[in-house]
This record gives sequence, C-alpha cells and structure tokens, in this order.
Amino acid sequence: MNDLDRLVEPKKADIVYETDEPVRYEVDGAVAHVIMNRPQFNNAQNSQMTYALDEAFQRAVNDDDVHVIVLRGEGKHFSAGHDIGTPGRDVAKSWDRKLLLPDHTNKPGAEFLYTREHEVYLGMCRRWRDMPKPTIAAVQGACIAGGLMLAWVCDLIVATDDAFFQDPVNRMGIPGVEYFAHGFELPPRIAKEFILLGERMSAERAYNFGMVNRLSTRDTLLADVKKMADELATRPRLGNWLTKQALNHVEELRGKRSASDAVFHMHHFAHAQSDLTSRNSLGGMDAKSMAAANKKQAGDN
Repeated sequence: MNDLDRLVEPKKADIVYETDEPVRYEVDGAVAHVIMNRPQFNNAQNSQMTYALDEAFQRAVNDDDVHVIVLRGEGKHFSAGHDIGTPGRDVAKSWDRKLLLPDHTNKPGAEFLYTREHEVYLGMCRRWRDMPKPTIAAVQGACIAGGLMLAWVCDLIVATDDAFFQDPVNRMGIPGVEYFAHGFELPPRIAKEFILLGERMSAERAYNFGMVNRLSTRDTLLADVKKMADELATRPRLGNWLTKQALNHVEELRGKRSASDAVFHMHHFAHAQSDLTSRNSLGGMDAKSMAAANKKQAGDN
C-alpha cells in the first residue's frame, strides 16, 4: 500500500473538474472582484481554486488602476471550506508552486500533507494577507473552516444577516484550521468555544465580537460593499498600504505569526495521529459524515 492509498486520497486519474473557471475576475471602476465560482459545491476550495485565487489576486495587485480588492463567493454560500469530498478534490496533483517549497506529491507519510498545506493554506493565506491593497470579504451564507481563512486574510468583512461562521474540525481531532487566527479574531474564551464545540456563530454575534465590520442583507450586500470599496479607492494608494502594514505589524507584535506557526504543527500532529489510528488523516471522517454531523448539530441548536 502506498502513501496515497493509506491517506485515502484520490489519484490524478480520478479528478474531475466541474468547471475550467473556479474563480472569476471582474473589475468595477477601481475595484477588482475576485469571485469563487464553484457554487455547485458551495465554493469548496480545491487546489484548482486556490491557485486560481492566487493568480487573480496577483492580477489585481499588478494592475495600478485597481485600488481595492473584493473577495466574493458565487451562489448560496461564501465557502464551505476545504474540498474534502467533491470529484474535483485534487490533493494528489502537482502545481506550479508559488512559494519556495518542494512538490508534495512524492513525499511519504505525514510529509505529504505537511508540505502541501505549508504552500496552499498557511503560506498562501499569509501571502494574501500582505497584499498592498485593501481587501474586503463579502460573506453570505456559510463561511466554514477553510472559508474562515479566506475571510480572515481580508482587511474588512461585510456579512449578510443570514451568514454564519463555523470551524467544526475538532470533530476530526484537529485544533482548528491551518491558518490559525482564531485567538486574534475572537476573545480567547469565545475562540475556545468556537473551536471546541464547533457550533455556528451568527453574523450578528461575530459583529458583536468585532470579527465582522458591517452587517448587510443578501439584497444589499454588493451595494454595501461597493460603497465601502469606492470610498477606499479614493484614498492615497500608499496610505492604504502603509495602514495595512501598520496594523498587521501590531498583530505580529502580539504573536500572530508565532501562534499560527505553533498551531500549524499541532494541526499536522493531529493529521498524523489520525492517519495512524483511523482510516484517514481526517479522523476517519469524510465530507458526507462531516456535513451530516454539522447539520444535526445546527438542528439541535
């Protein structure tokens, strides 16, 4: 049995993409819209989408006429998180990597996921957080697990009144998603509740804790984001960048990078433990069982 069999990961031949355009790119005046485009799977993030997001962000950064970047999700939900069960799940595929990291596909055991997720999760999220232009996440519906990471790297979050935030991966024996910003987005005791119980947090509650900047509705979300983005676009470009750097620096002084480094290693220790004690690196769970458990929990609450 090889490592991919033991990890229960799909082979390259098994990957079937439902779209050649997992991310759309649109420009409205001085604002670029980066739009996750897998609504059939609630914008679950496979590598195809992740690398397309990186290309879109790079395109927006390279365009001097773009002053603000908006991240959106097509369809009912912002993002259901990392792809752990669609036909387009492509963890076994090689990509033209963006960071100085080796290919993960030929790595044995725990090194396989550890190498991959350094690139596509921890590394890319840090890369996107440091973009020199203001970023706004427009969140509707579900923002779950890996979806949190995409919203959290943005400078501002506008959420609809029916949006919810959730990190249920403790159900898999994992202490939160790979880009661990929980303790900076939420008060520590609330962050513990958020991870340990894995319950849905409403947009209103997230707003009250300061994780969300503005509340909106599905009917007004784009208009509300446009008003904010257009105002930001009138501000000096360098001033916007320096403001981002200043406040990101404050987070680093508070230990954000060190904390996320430490938890990334805990996360992969959990993957390795699960790989040794259950049928896969996700604590024996898959997309179907996670969805069922989350749905039942939401109903119980």
